[in-house]
Amino acid sequence: MFLTVGADALRTCRGATRTPVTDTRMTFESLGLSARLVQHTQRAGFTNPTPIQTAAIPVALTGRDLLGCAQTGTGKTAAFVLPTAQRLANDPAGVALVLAPTRELAQQIADTVRLLTDDGNRVACILGGASMNQQIHTLRAAPRWIIATPGRLIDHIDRGSVRLANVRVLVLDEADRMLDMGFAPQLRRILAVIPTERQTLLFSATMPSPGDPGWRDVLKAGLRDPMRVAVDPPRVAARAEQSLWLVEQASKTNALTALLRDEAGSVLVFTRTKHRADRVARQLGQAGFTADRIHGDRSQGQRERALAGFRSGEVRILVATDIAARGIDVDGVTHVVNYDLPTDAEDYVHRIGRTARAQRSGRATSFVMPDEHDALRIIERLVGERLPAVQDRRAEFPAPPPLPGRPMPPPSSNVRGSQPSNNRPMQSSNGRGPQSNGRPAQPSNGRGPQSSNGRPSQSSNGRPPQAPRHAASHHNPPPRHP
Repeated sequence: MFLTVGADALRTCRGATRTPVTDTRMTFESLGLSARLVQHTQRAGFTNPTPIQTAAIPVALTGRDLLGCAQTGTGKTAAFVLPTAQRLANDPAGVALVLAPTRELAQQIADTVRLLTDDGNRVACILGGASMNQQIHTLRAAPRWIIATPGRLIDHIDRGSVRLANVRVLVLDEADRMLDMGFAPQLRRILAVIPTERQTLLFSATMPSPGDPGWRDVLKAGLRDPMRVAVDPPRVAARAEQSLWLVEQASKTNALTALLRDEAGSVLVFTRTKHRADRVARQLGQAGFTADRIHGDRSQGQRERALAGFRSGEVRILVATDIAARGIDVDGVTHVVNYDLPTDAEDYVHRIGRTARAQRSGRATSFVMPDEHDALRIIERLVGERLPAVQDRRAEFPAPPPLPGRPMPPPSSNVRGSQPSNNRPMQSSNGRGPQSNGRPAQPSNGRGPQSSNGRPSQSSNGRPPQAPRHAASHHNPPPRHP
């Protein structure tokens, strides 16, 4: 039989090949791992390899470059940690370099290395927001594993505090996210200073367009005749019970608190901006919930404490942005709430995956505004399935009265079907759209963007007003940093 490589995987990982699998109940021993590594998997509670582990580990053990395409929550971290550990065990001078887009994901990888290998005391986690001097001290101790975010590793390269001459294995985890965040220049610099004679393992949930220059350059410099494997994740609807609530922006917090009071369990709430994450966490605390937040403006210590509290159950609700959320691998998340729909449709799948780890089930509720018709259609095209019908909850959670001088726009029920009244596109990655404060932008006279004669308003020089700065291309977002 063959490992399932369906249309969804092939659509996101073009060129992937079918990988033969002789037995769906394969064991870690049958993959060719050493007895010592198999013992580590047993102590960690791993029983049978996941599909991506079954496909990737035998290829990686041969020393061949690998391009693996698999969604979050499918066990891809162990898929590169285990074969890399076996190679390092046979090469006492060798070093593994693992690059990840965010601090949380890098820390999660480091934890997995400590769990599954004998190198627990020889791991250097090189992250922004942490002490540079402490990292230099760790690097001087000749680590076997260097796990880093690209920006901070460049800082060490510029200082001359990291030695990469003995890199035998390079791992690029969630390469799509690194490119989305604008790390292509940093990746090119890193590739230029590490040995060309190495093995490269690249893992990604989705693959950008082959015509993307950043992606093409990274593939050309980083991989040599790679074996491509891709596995289809379970359908999103099969992994999480989804619901869509139609609410106005100003009513979202009231809807969220009502939702949280009706159930127990750990909840992960996603917002579009860092400022909104702060505000939502503060409002939840005022409502009597234990909540914390995680985003790029928080220090590494604050992010670690928030995650630790969420994992231990001391904090029931964690509010996060998409950039910081990569690497949040917490067992027992019962519910994911999309306070804001994601700016990137692919993030919808990643978000829901936080409550459906390792084939578990969970719930996902998304708050949808009346003018987000196009955003829903983009998400549906990506996941390849129809999302649930939108439940109109505006009567249950009415918007508060407008402030003086700020009239509220007429309500709209246009979520699917005809074109929305204002046809607003999805927000840019910085989250500053036409209603960053939750209300449509209004000029000082209280009227909308059109003059009384119906024509677009003109500036004093007779030219139309300039487009807002946030209207960046959805396919070419500005660089973002964790």
